[in-house]
Amino acid sequence: MRIFHIATLADWEAAQDSGAYTTSTRGVTLDDEGFIHASHAHQWPGVRAAFYADVAEPLVLLEIDTELLGVPVVEEPPAPGVDELFPHVYGAVRPAAVVGVTRL
Repeated sequence: MRIFHIATLADWEAAQDSGAYTTSTRGVTLDDEGFIHASHAHQWPGVRAAFYADVAEPLVLLEIDTELLGVPVVEEPPAPGVDELFPHVYGAVRPAAVVGVTRL
């Protein structure tokens, strides 16, 4: 399955250097949240509009192949009271699992 994650270009470049992407969402780390927020193809534009509209630094859309992750992906609501399910990645994303990068 392919899932998507919006990242700053700086965070993605750091992940390529370190071998692990560990940003959960804007300003929050994997250690802080316990998982990395991701989206299905039809969900990421709404996430961008809701949480990244005011970001001035360059953003990229990471396309992640879940078969290459090596960590669990669980479909869950993003917050209490929300019925829509989003993929949550329970571990760091290896750059090798990222099969596409699109500048936004």
